[in-house]
Amino acid sequence: MACFNVRVYGIMINEQKQVLVSDEFIRGGYYTKFPGGGLEFGEGTLECIVREWQEELAQEIKVVEHIYTTDFFQISAFDNTSQILSIYYLVKPTSAFTAPIIANPFDFEIPEGIEEVEGVRWIEWNDFSSEAVTLPIDKVVADLVKERY
Repeated sequence: MACFNVRVYGIMINEQKQVLVSDEFIRGGYYTKFPGGGLEFGEGTLECIVREWQEELAQEIKVVEHIYTTDFFQISAFDNTSQILSIYYLVKPTSAFTAPIIANPFDFEIPEGIEEVEGVRWIEWNDFSSEAVTLPIDKVVADLVKERY
């Protein structure tokens, strides 16, 4: 049965003008994307992004502004049965940034039998573009971020 999958992501740009991305191994594939995740039933999008960053990065954030909501059809890369609707916000840390940072893309171990592993890293502004991320909607947002900020 076809359904919608609502995803909420945060774009963080630090004082050195670097952009935070998440390198993830998911179901046998490698993806570079923005930190965030799925909206849970009963939750608003702002609650979702705060929860996702707390769960994934142990990072307290505040939402600064809305950047983009998907305005085109995008099928899920993972199940081919759900339509993805992604919402992106510019976020700022409200606590010290203490998440472990990887230096290079996918610089992590993948234990046998584990389907999902992730690590975050900063990308220099001059190296950041739609080519730096994997998923189609993220590519649109990367171009918007480069234009606006």
